[in-house]
Amino acid sequence: MMKKIDVFIDKIKSAKSIAIFGHKNPDGDCLCSALALMKIIELNFGKSSTVIYDGNIPLFLEEVPLRKSAVFHRHLPENSKFDLCIIVDYGTRKHLAFSENFVKDADYIIEFDHHYNEDLVGNLCFDDVTKAATSQIIYDVVRKAKLKTDKDIIDLLTIALITDTGNFKFVRNSKVFEDAAELVKAGADINALTNLLDNSDKKTVIVESEAVANSEFLMKNKLVIATIKKEDYKKLDGRGELVLSILGKIHGVEYVVLLKEQKENQIGVSLRSKKTPINHIAESFGGGGHLCAAGAVITDSLENVHDKIVEAFKGM
Repeated sequence: MMKKIDVFIDKIKSAKSIAIFGHKNPDGDCLCSALALMKIIELNFGKSSTVIYDGNIPLFLEEVPLRKSAVFHRHLPENSKFDLCIIVDYGTRKHLAFSENFVKDADYIIEFDHHYNEDLVGNLCFDDVTKAATSQIIYDVVRKAKLKTDKDIIDLLTIALITDTGNFKFVRNSKVFEDAAELVKAGADINALTNLLDNSDKKTVIVESEAVANSEFLMKNKLVIATIKKEDYKKLDGRGELVLSILGKIHGVEYVVLLKEQKENQIGVSLRSKKTPINHIAESFGGGGHLCAAGAVITDSLENVHDKIVEAFKGM
């Protein structure tokens, strides 16, 4: 690990221009890990870097520290190039389509990720699938390298951990709580940060509530499927976590599926399970994710995707 960290530090020191980015439509872990790295690099090496994103950043992340520093990729100067690219929380190459030119032109690529991936992008990889969030990997590097932190960094790493564990609901080992405890000792206020994230758009809450009310129960109520159609998808702020959370509370429900008609014949699928792994289902449709929280984007009609999902759950 220390050899990798030495290379990481050397590449930061020698870089003339640095870009940091993750998957499209960044979630809390992706955005906050990127922003934390930006501040870590500035604080420890005196260098500026650019956090770049594609898609939409949900409203509940609008108040996180340094949010205004993130730049939508189309707002960058034309033909922008970076000799060092740092990729966080990206999952698979296809989630980086918007950054293809940046990666292609970079002299060196470093990645931090906690998703399983056989097709790595980075020349230097800090990957660990046992971590609940990418921010944990970054925090490990910070501690081992004895890098300086400040309140923004601590808060961002904590927010990333809170959001990617579903407020510590999706925790597989004690390391999450050990890291959270260290972050609290360093100054993170879990209550204040949780309240900061409790900020949803009115239209989103109405759309997600209607999706819950109209959901379909199958397999003797073990499987529930909710749908957000194309005309309502544009009102959705984020990934529909409220739908997944509410339906997951229902007694007897084991699996929750949210189908989002992003546009004609393009369906976003979010899968959740209380205890049985379902990531193989997402993978069978070209997606991926964690054991009990995964997803995919399927090119087909809403009706056909619905039927394929139902078929995939048979026998579960």
